[in-house]
Amino acid sequence: MSEKPLTETWVAPLRRAAVKDTPAYLVHIYPVGAMMGTRYVLKDKPLLIGREHDCNVCIPEHSVSRRHARVEMTPEGVVVTDLGSTNGTFVNDEPVRGPTRLADGDYLRVGNCIFRFLAGGNVEAEYHEEIYRLTIIDALTQAHNRRALLEFLDRELVRSQRHGRPVALALLDIDHFKSINDQFGHLAGDFALRELAQLIRSVVRREDLFARYGGEEFALVLVETGLPQAAEVAERIRRTIEGHVFRYEESEFRLTVSIGVAATPGGEELTTTEMIRRADEKLYQAKHSGRNRVQA
Repeated sequence: MSEKPLTETWVAPLRRAAVKDTPAYLVHIYPVGAMMGTRYVLKDKPLLIGREHDCNVCIPEHSVSRRHARVEMTPEGVVVTDLGSTNGTFVNDEPVRGPTRLADGDYLRVGNCIFRFLAGGNVEAEYHEEIYRLTIIDALTQAHNRRALLEFLDRELVRSQRHGRPVALALLDIDHFKSINDQFGHLAGDFALRELAQLIRSVVRREDLFARYGGEEFALVLVETGLPQAAEVAERIRRTIEGHVFRYEESEFRLTVSIGVAATPGGEELTTTEMIRRADEKLYQAKHSGRNRVQA
């Protein structure tokens, strides 16, 4: 059954192999909705994951096969096996080609559904931490979510006004993303979002915040950064994505992004809504000026 525990902090779990007689969970983390946070306890009997109603983990999604995968406790640890599914089973985005052992913290992907495997010494505490994590992290891309973005931006704007320090916001939208879903399928679209987020994270500083704003739109808050410097970062992101080849199964494709950038030099009384509106206006200009460009 789904639970709604609360916790105050999230600590990344150590990657440990699960051993027999140690509690272990699969936690549903994506897609969001009523099933998010549901945990499935691994015991002596295997967990069968699939679309059929008699599966232990029933997922009524077309991307999931009738009997998709099996997760079971063995003397060596918890092992996942793909059962000849159409779309495959993945552990940390690596395809499962035979019995594959799960380590604490691994991500198990079945169709377009993602589970987090927890098997630490204090698995109950890790479960509570994972639920808190889901309130601030987008499970598909591992970027922060919209809620975390708004809270972070609000704090930075208050600090900017009080101390006269600059802060910038970049809004990024994937050009013609619908064509990827239409041509290659939604699983390829999900893959593209994950890989694009990873590319952007390679450019982002630790003190900044990168978030999925919604759908194929992302946001980046750059602290202590004026408009010229923010535009340079945005252009570096645009070039990185433009030059990357996305490879999904047997398909290859490229993506471009349009980016709108707004900034305040500090000392300005500015709300979060107004800052987002300014960046969104620049994004709109970038889109209507031909796409694949930065407007600041």
